[in-house]
Amino acid sequence: MLVGIIGAPNKGKSTIFSALTLAEVEIADYPFTTIKPNTGVAYVTRECVHKELGVVCKPRNSLCADGVRRIPVSIVDVAGLVPGAHLGKGMGNQFLNDLVNADALIQVVDVSGTTDVEGKPCTWSDPAIDVKMIREELAEWLAKIIMAHAGALSRRPDGAKAIEELLSGFKVTAGQVAKAADANSLTLSNINWSAERAKNFAASLLELNKPIIIAANKLDKGSMEKLLALKAELGTETVVGCSGAIELALKKAAKNGIIAYLPGAPSFSISGIATPGQEKALNYMLKYTEANKGTGVQEVLNKAYFGLLQNIVVYPVEDENKYADHFGNTLPDAILMKDGSTVLELAAKIHTDLAKNMLYAIDVKKKMRVSKDYKLKDNDVLKIVTAGK
Repeated sequence: MLVGIIGAPNKGKSTIFSALTLAEVEIADYPFTTIKPNTGVAYVTRECVHKELGVVCKPRNSLCADGVRRIPVSIVDVAGLVPGAHLGKGMGNQFLNDLVNADALIQVVDVSGTTDVEGKPCTWSDPAIDVKMIREELAEWLAKIIMAHAGALSRRPDGAKAIEELLSGFKVTAGQVAKAADANSLTLSNINWSAERAKNFAASLLELNKPIIIAANKLDKGSMEKLLALKAELGTETVVGCSGAIELALKKAAKNGIIAYLPGAPSFSISGIATPGQEKALNYMLKYTEANKGTGVQEVLNKAYFGLLQNIVVYPVEDENKYADHFGNTLPDAILMKDGSTVLELAAKIHTDLAKNMLYAIDVKKKMRVSKDYKLKDNDVLKIVTAGK
């Protein structure tokens, strides 16, 4: 699964990307800093199951510190979108096309309101306008593709399948097409939609295919009142206040051994030698994180993967008594699976041969056998049994 970071220029997308990945990307205070999409690895965080089981884990595909498992995920940072992007304005369709493989989107907005919808400095700009602009551009872009194939679609009685094929690169499913059409009372047989109806359909389809969470960035420069106003307009579950700049500074300080900090934690401690200037800055950032229960950046990523994409975490093992693999690593792998997935799908994700030869699985916690179609639960620990074993 892939999460894309989007937004208008100069809202802090690259800063948040760097804070999540600690990759060296260009960060500057002007529009169109990002010319090519940056991809990287970030880490979602969950309480590790080893605490529940009373053992000490030895991770292989992830990390664990203070009982928190950090699981690698993919993210992509795409350059800023401006009004008229679907018509080629700014960086235009290049960046819209860079988003097609994303399963969900994090839209970064400037909650301090000091940059306008095009990323230019201003005294005040409502971040809700940015949210609406991005959604409008994405809907226009998708509707434009649909209308470009209107003739072919009008000859197909199986419209859901036709649009699924047309938008296969977007990971669109026939089920999503049917839901979006139903939401707008549109027929899918021999499609003959107006441009307006196509846009309404596209907007509904994007909600299903590319769900969005809002990172209300630059909260350290803004105010809680502005954040609460944005949440009131867009929904509290949709908006997360954050400071990419503080998260990035803390990650770099931790990397240099100046502080002890775990991503997402509400506080940190100075563990190394800091200059008077660094100590002053760190004290300011500590007050911010304590007041806001963290920087908010990790929360945004977690909500994207566990909320929007509805993932759960499962732990496959080979030794059900020691919770280990054949090398003796305890709880070596933490794997993200879509909620509702089966244990057979888990086996297939690990290796196709494992799924091909699977007989059943063992729920290690309950010490009981489960079938191939057993629906996975969050924090399940499972042994997959195959033919010949």
